[in-house]
Amino acid sequence: MGTQLNAPLPSEHGKPSLPIIHLLSSGGFYGAERMLLDHCLATPGQHQVLFLNAPYELLARFREAGVDCRGCTGLGALLAHLRQRRAERPLLNAHNFKGLLFGWVGATLLRLPLVITQHGFTPRSRKQKFYTWLSLQLCRTAVVNRVVCVAESIATLCRQASVRAEKLQVIPNGLPALEQGEGLLSSPTGINPLTTRWLAGYVGRLSREKGPDLFLDALIALCRQYPQLDAVMLGDGPERDSLMARIHEAGLQGRIRLPGYQVDMAPWWRQLDALVISSRTEGTPMILLEAMQAGVPVVAFGVGGIPDVLQDRHNGLLAAPADSAALARQLDSLLGDPALARHLQDNARRTQLDRYDLKALAERWSQLYIRTAREARA
Repeated sequence: MGTQLNAPLPSEHGKPSLPIIHLLSSGGFYGAERMLLDHCLATPGQHQVLFLNAPYELLARFREAGVDCRGCTGLGALLAHLRQRRAERPLLNAHNFKGLLFGWVGATLLRLPLVITQHGFTPRSRKQKFYTWLSLQLCRTAVVNRVVCVAESIATLCRQASVRAEKLQVIPNGLPALEQGEGLLSSPTGINPLTTRWLAGYVGRLSREKGPDLFLDALIALCRQYPQLDAVMLGDGPERDSLMARIHEAGLQGRIRLPGYQVDMAPWWRQLDALVISSRTEGTPMILLEAMQAGVPVVAFGVGGIPDVLQDRHNGLLAAPADSAALARQLDSLLGDPALARHLQDNARRTQLDRYDLKALAERWSQLYIRTAREARA
């Protein structure tokens, strides 16, 4: 790449490109953060990310990639920053609840165009159910110019909450193309009852909405059935201790490991024979697309935007939501069937290239930004 990653991209008429300020509260580099980083690097515009809460390591990761970003300690600091840039007429793109709330206040007071990116809802407590309800109510207001949903299931929730259809657009997450020379990272072969060991993986935050307990429900039974099967749970979160206790109780601490949060997934894609997505709720998971691109077969609950991406036994294996026994059966069907694994692998990679390529999706985002800014200035 011969140009500076964060250099402003020229517009069609040689004028400076549109300034876009992203607002996000974050605790680490997960799916929404991965999407946002790729988005800033791929989509034309002068992108700046304001993290309303974020660890230093996350800011450093964005800066190392060439993205202009900074921490913002509260609503007052955000408004002061937006006032400094008001003359540029930046467009705000707010991500998730706190970003939406702060962005809505800023757009209201300073009359700035506002796009909301809905990555998904996790209403697992009374407070979060209220946040979901309030998010949808704010999306209905005139202050919000566009609501972009990463999955059709999220757009359906918005329609049910009476968000106007003309505001809504579905733009799924996507991945940049592999570098030249990169290819499939995994070659699943199925279990050889005499020699081969087989590794199933969970990748995500160890919290209830991601279903790590449901993963264990399926894998503990399968590990007992197949001595050649091991599992790994990559991530960290509030359920780590309870998960470890279950693994020890089952006597499988040597075969179901929890190595913690991983900065670099590439070495793991080379080892995994299947990715198991046991989430209770999802948008379009970045980790799903990464596995498809890496050539790792996916077994998943059919929740959120996952059925938009996967067709059962075509490019993945689907189980009914929260049905761990069905999830285990689907994974079991993969274990001894190398031909099925290769079939899923080939079709999944083709699906990711055809429908979830970042370059094509970035163009859709660019047109949405341009249209929103023009309408706001009209």
